[in-house]
Amino acid sequence: MKEKIIEVNDYLTVSKLPSCDYVINPYVGCPHGCVYCYASFMKRFTGHEEEWGTFIDIKKSKKQLNRKKLEGKTLFLSSVTDCYNEYEEKYEITRDILKQLIDVDCDINISTKSKLILRDIDILKKLKKLTIAMSINTLNEEFKNDMDKASSIRDRLNTLKRLHEEGIYTILFMSPIFPYITEWKDIIDESREYIDMYWFENLNLRGSYKITILDYIKNKYPEHYEGYLRIYKDKDNTYWEHLKAELFSYCLDNGIQFVNYFYHDKIVKK
Repeated sequence: MKEKIIEVNDYLTVSKLPSCDYVINPYVGCPHGCVYCYASFMKRFTGHEEEWGTFIDIKKSKKQLNRKKLEGKTLFLSSVTDCYNEYEEKYEITRDILKQLIDVDCDINISTKSKLILRDIDILKKLKKLTIAMSINTLNEEFKNDMDKASSIRDRLNTLKRLHEEGIYTILFMSPIFPYITEWKDIIDESREYIDMYWFENLNLRGSYKITILDYIKNKYPEHYEGYLRIYKDKDNTYWEHLKAELFSYCLDNGIQFVNYFYHDKIVKK
């Protein structure tokens, strides 16, 4: 990993996402190295020539957060990095940011794949309006290891359980759902006792990682390769329409709270 500290004027950025007003990304890059990571597009703006997942810029700002600006707003950590990546253990940028958010009357949403978030339980419990989303799209550790270098699936589930026990609103973000591979019913059944809400998002393939993922499926899951070609080359949405109906029916029948973010790229564009 290429590691560098950079000075920034402000941690707060006005959001272009439909569900929040501001975002904070305490780092540039992410060592999780998710094969399907959409955030790799950031290299176009940051000037990094290294492969995505092999560099990390640690942001440091002398300016305190504008607490007044955040009153009544929605804040998201983080949109193009994981604020609890392994370098957070060393630099504690996220922890310092959260300390500044204590007693601020704003909705705070944190998304991560790391058990490191449990380090900050003491601060998290002091935040007024907090939700924490943990990304999980499989129960298969081998598949997970092929896709990212973040915490194990078991550690992520245990983290969600602990957060729930501490009275924190928990979201299992089932993303991205891999056609024919993500065992969505098993994930729900495994976790529903300590999950307040589920978010669902389908796998979108674009840019350089489209070929990478398709080659991976061809080699590791050849029985599904033709199905992936139908979805991602022929643009056939039949699979997603059927799955959307199944998810809706299953969650409704079992009293499960959920939000479906299928075709999220179209939602953002709209």
